[in-house]
Amino acid sequence: MHRNSFLVGLAVIAAVAACEPVPQEVADQPAEDSCGAEGYQGLLGQPREVANQMTFPAGTRIIGPEDAVTADFRPDRLNIEYGRTGRIDKISCY
Repeated sequence: MHRNSFLVGLAVIAAVAACEPVPQEVADQPAEDSCGAEGYQGLLGQPREVANQMTFPAGTRIIGPEDAVTADFRPDRLNIEYGRTGRIDKISCY
């Protein structure tokens, strides 16, 4: 019985030792462009009025500098942010 416990302990130690932490820069990056933001990057720098004239996927948010938004993370949601200058600054999934 003691020998089996020893072997199980070795197996656990080997399994833990084989685990490598994911580098932080990789962990922070989305796995894919799940909301299609890449296709809208041409809007960067454009006046926000341009976005008002377009059709986007359901659930898309156009967010201004003083707008309150929910903090729930949805990688399939397209977010278009504009700054105080009225120009589109960021297009991303969250």
